Amino acid sequence: MESLPDVSIIGLGKLGAPMLACFAAKGFKVTGVDVMPERVETINRGVAPVYETGLQELLTAAQGRYRATTDIIAAVAQSSVTFVIVPTPSLPDGTFSLEYSLPAFETIGQALREKDDFHLVVMTSTVMPGATDSAIKTTLETASGKRVGVDFGLCYSPEFIALGSVIDDFLNPDFILIGESDARSGDMLAQIYATVCDNNPPAQRMSFVNAELTKIAVNTFITTKITFANMLARMCENLPESNVDVVTAALGMDTRIGSKYLTGAIGYGGPCFPRDNVAFAALAREIGSPATLAEATDQFNRLEISRLTDLIKAKRPDNGVIGILGLSYKPNTDVIEEAQGLLLAKSLAGEAIPVIVYDPAALDNARRALGTSVQYADTLETVLQAADVVVVVTAWEQFKRIDLEMLAHNAPSVSVLIDCWRMLDGEALGAVLEYVPLGVGAGKPQFQSLTEGSRL
Repeated sequence: MESLPDVSIIGLGKLGAPMLACFAAKGFKVTGVDVMPERVETINRGVAPVYETGLQELLTAAQGRYRATTDIIAAVAQSSVTFVIVPTPSLPDGTFSLEYSLPAFETIGQALREKDDFHLVVMTSTVMPGATDSAIKTTLETASGKRVGVDFGLCYSPEFIALGSVIDDFLNPDFILIGESDARSGDMLAQIYATVCDNNPPAQRMSFVNAELTKIAVNTFITTKITFANMLARMCENLPESNVDVVTAALGMDTRIGSKYLTGAIGYGGPCFPRDNVAFAALAREIGSPATLAEATDQFNRLEISRLTDLIKAKRPDNGVIGILGLSYKPNTDVIEEAQGLLLAKSLAGEAIPVIVYDPAALDNARRALGTSVQYADTLETVLQAADVVVVVTAWEQFKRIDLEMLAHNAPSVSVLIDCWRMLDGEALGAVLEYVPLGVGAGKPQFQSLTEGSRL
């Protein structure tokens, strides 16, 4: 590209703020927009408005190349490309709502009415197949009085990123997915990503509906793979001397399968995987094409917490306290949506079992969700001092510090340690307490630490 186009980003949450920082760090002039004045003010001070690895450092390095406002019309007027990253919440039937998106597109359309130059609009949030070419396109054309693909461009280009590694995933994607209204628009977006990305990813360009279906199909396939590995883990727990890591390491060597997301631990969570899987099944029902595999995956995943609850109850001594380590849905984020640790705490507290919890980043969010139903610890050591049964639910790096010396100093009452991710030295810990690694059968199983193939 001869010169970098000015960019506007509508929505400065957990994905939008890192995107703003990435574009600015790559030399683009960026205007961010959000309905929350406090988020706008925070970004204008050069401070990260959300918890995300590397975001503060990137914002600091890119200062002078970005600003934030609450004014969509002004942001669109001052840019050539607009990315829309607003919530598309799930409806009761599992499909995604456009209740926040369409008002944003209407305002964008109003701004386009006053522009003479060709402007590209990019929907980045996940939507149901058919949404871009119908409601979104119609809203833009009606508000602008102009035609998509002629007077302005429209693309659907969702990101495949995980919270906690948003910046790295954005800069180094496996591929770029582009649903385009016309070749000019697709060319513009592909060139922008070629400038931003560090790894020269291939771009898959297609129609809106194919891109929309691809987005939810990718996440549905990943949840199926996770669930298959978890099914193997549950089988290994009931098969003497078996170890899911040994089995999945071999499975992953087959290039038709691959090792990624084939760990075998506990259920998946977070803001994308559960809802995309449900939306995929909802779409299938709506169009009369059954998706029983997606439905079975969701059903199996929802049973994981009850299985873990039953295991804990079986190991718990009379009046014993349960310590839960990890409340975020994955390491390096404070997000607790559908997080297994949070769901486990709710399940145990619902049965009047005393629970103490700790997470390096998600305690504040957990307090809002759990209230006074559990106790909160400020450190890992506090949990070890208070609990009789400890469960390592989220694979935070600091939990690997649990060893014989730490237990000797801090864990006078811990009799059972359940390791959902097989992170710890089971041979050593088994000498001082009952060490229960998920995915490992009774007897003398072969232990294998997680390295390649982890889905963390």
